[in-house]
Amino acid sequence: MGPRLSAGLTAAACAAAVSGCGLGPGPGTSNATLTVTKGFGAVPVAHTSERHVPGSETVMRMLERHLRVSTRYGGGFVESIDGRSGSSSRLDWFYYINGVQAPIGAATTAVHKGDRIWWDLHDWSVTNSIPAVVGSFPEPFVHGTAGRRLPMTLECAPDVPTACARVTKEFQTLKIPFASQIIGGGSGTDSLAVIVGTWQDLAPALVAQLLDSGPKSSGVYARFTNHGSSLALLDPRGRVVRRLAGTAGLVAATADGSSPPTWMVTGTNGSGVDAAASALTPAALHDHFALAVHGTSRLPVPLDGLR
Repeated sequence: MGPRLSAGLTAAACAAAVSGCGLGPGPGTSNATLTVTKGFGAVPVAHTSERHVPGSETVMRMLERHLRVSTRYGGGFVESIDGRSGSSSRLDWFYYINGVQAPIGAATTAVHKGDRIWWDLHDWSVTNSIPAVVGSFPEPFVHGTAGRRLPMTLECAPDVPTACARVTKEFQTLKIPFASQIIGGGSGTDSLAVIVGTWQDLAPALVAQLLDSGPKSSGVYARFTNHGSSLALLDPRGRVVRRLAGTAGLVAATADGSSPPTWMVTGTNGSGVDAAASALTPAALHDHFALAVHGTSRLPVPLDGLR
């Protein structure tokens, strides 16, 4: 059993605290977006963009300016957005900024330039910590976290040159600088990493151990089986609902504790990695927590989210 991610927050703490923001006035910022979905991104609820964001804006204030929000527990946490409610058992609102789960409540989180703020109502019976998602791509590579752009490394296995070239071209097209290195070289504790290789290539890495341990450790509702030759897709309760045998690919992200996320472009074999690399685009990943690829099918995971 590989190491487990620290949950960090209870489900309620991942929702929005609405008091005591403590942020002073400022000049404001620009180009922030707000997305609201349910069922791990399966059902769109609302989307808006703001070219100019008021000074001292918080994630909570931005949400309240655009949608109807109700709270519970004495006004401390989000109960409903636009009439859609969580429950005290295993359904709640969570939010992510630039594809990274927020570490604190929305009332104390400032909005920075270019932030992609994403609220999602989903089942947390398997895990209340999904540290990173891919559906805000090209974030967090463009604007980073908390207003600070992070350095990035691209680690490629030598047996997937086509996939590596595709991923390289995508980041070059997006004008995102990165350092290239052989897989396993390590990205440092303050860098975003993208690892490209078959599951066998990734197997020694910490992120692979997290995926092997299931979504409670990684936040990813998919795992490779049969020594990496097949890909099992899970539902929100962590049950295997589909197995992809043969050529299959996966684009997913996770993190160890508070470290920056590591993205995986991987697959059962070289062709599976090629398929995953082809899906590393804003259009293909839009509003997905992770994405499996099998032939011409692109399958957001977890499968069968709330609809």
